[in-house]
Amino acid sequence: MARILIVEDEMLVAMLLEDVVMDLGHEVVGPAMRLEAALLAAEEEQFDFAILDINLAGKQSFPVADRLRERSIPFMFASGYGARGLEEAYRTVPVLQKPYSQAQLEALLRNI
Repeated sequence: MARILIVEDEMLVAMLLEDVVMDLGHEVVGPAMRLEAALLAAEEEQFDFAILDINLAGKQSFPVADRLRERSIPFMFASGYGARGLEEAYRTVPVLQKPYSQAQLEALLRNI
């Protein structure tokens, strides 16, 4: 069982993520719905993996990704822009293209 931080600003999407994560036997941390809350969680919470929406109410989550890299915590992005929305430094990070299916999410989470 892994503890997974969910960073997602859309409540319905966050709820779907929570359900899938728990259905797979993992524990949910969050969700953090704004950049400030996500940064605080990235600093203070203990977790094994994170799912980051890139756009959080108009602010990008790359500062959270930076902190996760500093802490050596693996993560993936979830974005409607797919890999096109990534900064160059994050081109190798897995991206879950929105809208995604539960099966796609499950496939990525099974590999953590």
